[in-house]
Amino acid sequence: MKIIVCVKQVPDTKGGVKFKADGTLDRGAMLTIMNPDDKAGLEAALRLKDQYGAEVTVVTMGLPKAADVLREALAMGADKGVLVTDRVLGGADTWATSQTLAGAIRNLDYDLIITGRQAIDGDTAQVGPQISEHLNIPVISYAQEIKIEGDSVVVKRQYDDRYHMLKAKMPCLVTALSELNEPRYMTPGGIFDACKDDAPITTWGRADLKDVLDENLGLKGSPTQIAKASDKVKKGAGEKVVLETPDESADYIVAKLAEKFVI
Repeated sequence: MKIIVCVKQVPDTKGGVKFKADGTLDRGAMLTIMNPDDKAGLEAALRLKDQYGAEVTVVTMGLPKAADVLREALAMGADKGVLVTDRVLGGADTWATSQTLAGAIRNLDYDLIITGRQAIDGDTAQVGPQISEHLNIPVISYAQEIKIEGDSVVVKRQYDDRYHMLKAKMPCLVTALSELNEPRYMTPGGIFDACKDDAPITTWGRADLKDVLDENLGLKGSPTQIAKASDKVKKGAGEKVVLETPDESADYIVAKLAEKFVI
């Protein structure tokens, strides 16, 4: 079995968020991490590798420094990494990003594609399903559990206060929740091998994308227009009240809840 995992290098919001003049994120100026949902998807692929001997290829699109998340994935146990990077791809929204990733994936053999549900920098949950549409394969989103049965994948899918059990014949795409599992740590030997110059990481640019039109790439190919962007708004100190007895405290809280129409 061949599994492709799409991961994204996202800003570590603890270090602050920075923007360019056009409203897009200045990714080169921020601390970064592997997107949590994507890491859960990677762990799901590695568990399938442990069980079935699958080959796991990790694909990311971003700046050259996005190779760091590929090295992290290799150190966790992935077999190969593909970095898609090119100036013409910068500023892409979900539509342009999914077109780019689909163009890269068309060069690879796969039975199963796993992506995260959504990225913490955009929270759109659009890229995974869009990739499946571009590749014309089934998609199952919000995976809480993934199993393989013959040539099909069986997914326990989160749905409000219950879940669905869905089955799809491979090749197909599954989007993973961060709650899917607890990702493993990188191993010391894995870190050593992943940091070597000959680590199995391939870099592709625009010329390597298959069956993708120029007008669907980068900022120019992004129909989403950003009206306004800002860092997270800091909360005020709030109202501070000193009350002498438990009864007074209870009465105050109940009154506030009633004022806000909570009760």
